[in-house]
Amino acid sequence: MTADRVLAPEPPADGAKPKGPASYFPSIEKTYGRPIQEWLDLVNERLDSDSHMQVVAWLKSDHGMGHGHANAIVAYVRAARA
Repeated sequence: MTADRVLAPEPPADGAKPKGPASYFPSIEKTYGRPIQEWLDLVNERLDSDSHMQVVAWLKSDHGMGHGHANAIVAYVRAARA
């Protein structure tokens, strides 16, 4: 696994809604019943060997995730790793 863990974002201090891929995270947790940090850890590990779209496809096929949710998680992790 990658030495650097990608952490879930803190909610905005001003109470505003998160922006970008993180705006999907509350819905992802509710829909798929796992904390977002678990998804981030799984994707971070997977990105060591697979491309963005391979990881999106894996989340969709193995975990039943919708394309938008899968893409949001992968995009967030990739941006954090850059």
